[in-house]
Amino acid sequence: MKRLLTFLLGALWVPVCAQTSLAEYRRAVTDYSWQLKIAVSRSEEAAQTMEQARTGFLPRLSLAGSFTANARHYDGVEHWTFGVLPQLVQTVYGGGAVKALYEQASLGYGIALCDEEFSRLDVRYAADYAYWNLSAMGLHAESMRQYVAIIRSLKEIVDRRFDEGYIAKGDVLMIDARLSEAEYELVTAEQNYSVAVHNFNILRGTDPALDVHLAQSIRDTLALPRRVATDLALQRRPDYAAARLRSEQAEVGIRTARAPYNPQVSVGIGGSWQPYVPNRTGATTVDGSAFVQLSVPIFHWGERRRAVGAARAVQLQTEWAQAQLHDAIVQEEMNGWTAIVDSRAQVDASERSLRIAAENLELSTYSYGEGLSTVLDVLQAQLSWIQLYTNAIRAHYNYARSISDYERITAE
Repeated sequence: MKRLLTFLLGALWVPVCAQTSLAEYRRAVTDYSWQLKIAVSRSEEAAQTMEQARTGFLPRLSLAGSFTANARHYDGVEHWTFGVLPQLVQTVYGGGAVKALYEQASLGYGIALCDEEFSRLDVRYAADYAYWNLSAMGLHAESMRQYVAIIRSLKEIVDRRFDEGYIAKGDVLMIDARLSEAEYELVTAEQNYSVAVHNFNILRGTDPALDVHLAQSIRDTLALPRRVATDLALQRRPDYAAARLRSEQAEVGIRTARAPYNPQVSVGIGGSWQPYVPNRTGATTVDGSAFVQLSVPIFHWGERRRAVGAARAVQLQTEWAQAQLHDAIVQEEMNGWTAIVDSRAQVDASERSLRIAAENLELSTYSYGEGLSTVLDVLQAQLSWIQLYTNAIRAHYNYARSISDYERITAE
């Protein structure tokens, strides 16, 4: 009796040969992730945009040129002319547009870095999900194989007792039906495991059909994590940091909207190389100049007020979005911690129930072999065992996933 009990509770939980640890799988998924590569490229794009905006503080050198040839020729005048006009211009005051654009681009770069870090959290969570899901599907498939083996062992007893004339044909039909049902469920479990293997391998960029051996299992003892204070979780969350930066960016956007309607001053030097006018001899002249440009918008029919009003509305939207995200993170943290506590309690309860069901199955099987119980009692014990075993797998999976989910929520 003890050997059967040990077989049910021990052999079913034997982990496969360890190869891939959770940490190794996380690194592999992170290195392969297209989502993360896209996020990194967006950060690089934002960095280049920021450097582009910085050039607005520097003087600009430009060169304009033209060449003209007239179809009609006039006596004493060349029929062609040209002009080359280089200019070096420095913006002294652009209404605050240059500074505001640079601040917006700098904040945009910070937002891109936050989004990249949040993508890392998403990729890590996807890796955890695939890892624990594969472990759960593997254990479920193994449990169904053991379930089929248990029914087949009972069928041997039933067939022998039927041949000896101790039981009726109905018992044989019942065990045959239960075996057929178990084999059908085993096929489904094996299919789910194969799909989990494919998803596992594709996520890390390897052959989908590659055989996988996990170093860790959902049944391993996972320590209860320490709860993170809400304020600390908010400080860690990169998406919340990005929301704050977007609010600041929108505030700078108000100055950007106002800038085109402010006075603008620029200074510069220029030159010209061109023939004399009219061009009688083809001789050229070189001349230079220094200039100050002043632009003062006076009346645009309220355009400035409308532009600033629209920018203020956008700034309010970002503030409200930040507040909404704040409440969502608080809610996620509380729900995530509740899920950990509840799933941990389910693990303990399911393990106790599974031990009782295994012992009941052993006693029922032994009693039937001695003629002290009916085949219905054994079938009921088998069904109860596999249901409780499935519940135990689900409880362990929920607990492992809730830990990964909480780590993502709190940006561990």
